[in-house]
Amino acid sequence: MTRNSPTSHTDANELVLREDQGPVTTLTLNAPQSRNALSGAMMGALHTALDKIATDESIRCVILAANGPAFCAGHDLKEMNGISACDGHAALFSQCSALMMRIVTLPQPVIARVHAVATAAGCQLVASCDLAVAGTYAKFATPGVNIGLFCSTPMVALSRNVSRKHAMRMLLTGDPIDAQTAWQMGLISDVVEDDDLITATDDLAKRIASRSGMTVKLGKEAFYRQLEMPLSAAYDFASRVMTENMQKHDAREGIGAFVEKRHPEWRHE
Repeated sequence: MTRNSPTSHTDANELVLREDQGPVTTLTLNAPQSRNALSGAMMGALHTALDKIATDESIRCVILAANGPAFCAGHDLKEMNGISACDGHAALFSQCSALMMRIVTLPQPVIARVHAVATAAGCQLVASCDLAVAGTYAKFATPGVNIGLFCSTPMVALSRNVSRKHAMRMLLTGDPIDAQTAWQMGLISDVVEDDDLITATDDLAKRIASRSGMTVKLGKEAFYRQLEMPLSAAYDFASRVMTENMQKHDAREGIGAFVEKRHPEWRHE
């Protein structure tokens, strides 16, 4: 089988399906009957899949998609309601936080492909991805306030994507927003017609994957690290990163190719 042929790593009965297409892999949440709720099992399956991708140097971009009528409905409330011990709830929320951090720390960029509703921890999942492309039918909400459980952990990712007052409006009212509003607020990076969603996301992933894998990995890590620094420290850190980047083969190759008016030949190192 050639690298350009889709390669499936899971079967249709698993919670997370993986399909590779060249340097792009698609992970698909596959629990449509529960609206892809983030049960402990679902979070474990997704985290495991991401861990495997992290060490796969042939993969340079990840698409996160979902099967069924919802992208992700958030935590599995039936599962949460069945847990009585405080330690059980703490473990569940800790598992969710670790999953979101795995997305942020993954060497490869992750693009959410959102075809329908993403609520509560599902909205958090979208906000945790590096990019998010949504169809016009998609909706987003943090509705925990409606059931007496404030979306505190989704708030962390949400508040790092949108302005404070936009985040607070979503958190305090629980009202859903449409894809166009989510784009205007900065929660998603692209909104496209529903019929174009798969093609638009695939094209974006392929463009990213065509760049130097080393450069993208270095840049993604640096982006998130500098966000939490004071301005002066961020510039010092970014200057060190660029200095390190300049010593790499792909930087020298890319600059040389630009000067010589040719296409660069990446080694991804």
